[in-house]
Amino acid sequence: MSLQSKPVNIGMVGAGFIGQLAHLANYVEIDGCKIVALAELRPDLRRRVCQRYDIPRSYSTHKELINDPEVDAVVVVTPRSMTGPIALDCLSAGKHLMSEKPMAGTVEQAEKLVETAKNQGVLYAVGYLKRHDSGIQKAKQILDELLATKELGPVTFVRSHNFMGESYFNIDGHIVTTEKVPDNRTEWPISPNWMSEKIGFQFARYLNTHCHNINLLRYLFDQTPSVNYVRLGQLEAQVAIFDFDNFPCIMETGNFKHRGWDDNIEIYFSSGRLRIVGPQGFLRNAPARVELYKGGDINEIIIPQNEWSWGFRRQAESFINNIREGNEPLANAEDALNDMRLVEKMWQMETNQT
Repeated sequence: MSLQSKPVNIGMVGAGFIGQLAHLANYVEIDGCKIVALAELRPDLRRRVCQRYDIPRSYSTHKELINDPEVDAVVVVTPRSMTGPIALDCLSAGKHLMSEKPMAGTVEQAEKLVETAKNQGVLYAVGYLKRHDSGIQKAKQILDELLATKELGPVTFVRSHNFMGESYFNIDGHIVTTEKVPDNRTEWPISPNWMSEKIGFQFARYLNTHCHNINLLRYLFDQTPSVNYVRLGQLEAQVAIFDFDNFPCIMETGNFKHRGWDDNIEIYFSSGRLRIVGPQGFLRNAPARVELYKGGDINEIIIPQNEWSWGFRRQAESFINNIREGNEPLANAEDALNDMRLVEKMWQMETNQT
């Protein structure tokens, strides 16, 4: 029986906060799939999560889970240092995989994962949920049309801005225990070996949060920019200047004390502007807001309405559909490898400046 005619059996690895609320809670409600197993290092948490979500089998390690012949695909949501080695084991076992971003800690690690997925002939998706956001997809559709028709002239400048505030909104109810994660776990380095410990920490922090912004820029314009300038050493604020084919782009990132998430992209044309405002972190059923200003003789503002939907749910649905239909994921690992390469180039430039 093919996966097109039966449910996709999912094995979950990791049952922490994000694993439960952003992933597990979505997969259990999606038609066409069934969660058949959970691997979690903390035994009481594993037992209680399986009980809540009616998961029939549980394992203390991911290696036990991937040996389960009923598991078709694995969703990995673990600490960043553990994601790479777990992903490698899943791919090597011939399991379709969705892992959270970033896919690994270094380009070298990511290349190994992508090569393994190719050799095993399995689908490998990375958790860039912004690509699945209905508002982002509407903005992408509008942008593609404007680039094709040249109605507002060429793109002249792009500004990507993401200053973090409170990370989580209106999301709770997950199971919490006082158990400690065992120390006997396999981990990979979270930064390249040519970085100092201090720079490596800053790099990993930046990669973990702002790879979303880089991935989204690459998605919107279907290209990877070159790096013109960076200033990344401050924890509170960073800036990078990119060159796309015909226009510059500035990316401003950082954090401040704020009851919100200051996240937007502005795309300027010679006669207009497309503005995308990202939703608050983890706010259910709140897609990105899109505003199109047409200047010149038109002089009007268009605000398209998007369905109330959640990027995490759409991402999960997309992964299941990709497996059932054999389609390449929208946020596939081979593409995500380009994010890793770009971020390492940025930090090489930062290191050479200091």
